[in-house]
Amino acid sequence: MAIMTKTSYREDGAEQPSIKAGMFRIRLPFVHAPWEIPEMIQAMVVFVTGVSAVAYLQDIFGLDFKIALAIVTVHELLYFFQNVVGDPIVGGWITPALPLVTTWLLGFSDTTERIQALVMLQLILGILYVVLGVTGLASKLVNKVPVSVKAGILIGAGFSAVIGKYGFMSADNGGLGFYGSPISFSVGVLAALFLLFSVGFSRQKSKPGHKFLKFLGKCGFVPALLLAYVVGMIVGEISLPVNVLSDGIVFNPFPGLKYVLQNFCLVGLGFPGWHVISSAATMAVVAYIISFGDIVTGSEFLEDTKNYRKDEALAVNPNLTNVCCGIRNILQSMFFPTCTLSGPLWSAMMVTICERYKTGKENMYSFFGGCITFNLTKWLCCLILPMVALIRPILPLSMSLTLMIQAFGCFYVALGLCKNNTQRGVAGLIGGVLAITNPQTGLIVGIIVSLVCEWLLSREWGAKKAAAAEPVEELPQNTEE
Repeated sequence: MAIMTKTSYREDGAEQPSIKAGMFRIRLPFVHAPWEIPEMIQAMVVFVTGVSAVAYLQDIFGLDFKIALAIVTVHELLYFFQNVVGDPIVGGWITPALPLVTTWLLGFSDTTERIQALVMLQLILGILYVVLGVTGLASKLVNKVPVSVKAGILIGAGFSAVIGKYGFMSADNGGLGFYGSPISFSVGVLAALFLLFSVGFSRQKSKPGHKFLKFLGKCGFVPALLLAYVVGMIVGEISLPVNVLSDGIVFNPFPGLKYVLQNFCLVGLGFPGWHVISSAATMAVVAYIISFGDIVTGSEFLEDTKNYRKDEALAVNPNLTNVCCGIRNILQSMFFPTCTLSGPLWSAMMVTICERYKTGKENMYSFFGGCITFNLTKWLCCLILPMVALIRPILPLSMSLTLMIQAFGCFYVALGLCKNNTQRGVAGLIGGVLAITNPQTGLIVGIIVSLVCEWLLSREWGAKKAAAAEPVEELPQNTEE
């Protein structure tokens, strides 16, 4: 069901109306893109995921709740910007990098340096996105990274989540995950893993007649979070929301953003020392390698979706996605940085919108209408204080669920990338080093171990010397698939 104006209609098989501006195609809600009611309702539920970034900013940097919420509101608005300028991918955090980024930031004991490290990370990452997107070098760079190193980065992110503050770190060391609220944590994580990864649930929801199970599948981990919320309140691990209307109805982010401009961004703090910049540069490369997979995944989702609908021309442009991610990260580094970073894809919501779009023009007139409606509604919900107050008690739990889900996903993707035991061993070693040290050490160890175990005296290297040397008997290669 869509609310449309005459200017948002298109000819059959054409692109949705837009204002052309170079590589961008500007589409405004209602004017160029229909307002899709189902996406609006969905956003009113899942906006809790975006708001949970508030808890990260509070815990890592000690920010006041309203200051952190002001940063998040701008962060959420920039997802809407990406769709408005012509990229149909539903953006999200660089979630697999989040545990590594969190651990890395906490390694800076000085608060100012910690803030500057985040600022430089987003600035360098943004520049990487823009340069590699404009030049088209993105895929070439990532393809040069050995599979074992990519897998090791993902395993390191998974380990960091599991052993971190919102995982299984002990309460004595400040853990807020399992040992902070064991019952609600366990219920939430198990329910989320069941909804997202269970073989049985996946099989059952795909059967005809199981509409409720199919609906649960489209809601991502939100049902699991709500279940954990109820259980947590019953057992006393989570407090009830109180004084929901005490702070008013509409949130005003400008006082918080004023503080941020003076104390929490590049404009307010300036550039840090070289050791912070070099460390941030390494972390930015790690984050980009992780996020590039999301760009590829988002593009593949769109390519598949296009096969189901011929009435709307959808342009798939990974370079545009890179540029949009770059602009978002650079803007945030200068004015309102956030440790979740600005990534290219929210997989769960991208899949949900794609699946509804496939069902026909009568259910979703335009893919851009679905994306724009979803992201604009999600941002508006962040400004409605009673809604934020209702979910505020579960923000730490939401972080725990997000990280445990991401750890599970990181592990199975990483192990799927590896084709033999040598690659698995290298990846596991890299992952362990990354989880307990820092990005620089992890990458250096990864490159050296990969060269020694996978390249040195390999068949490819030996082949180049074949003309100048006597043939020798080859050692058996590990080719386990």
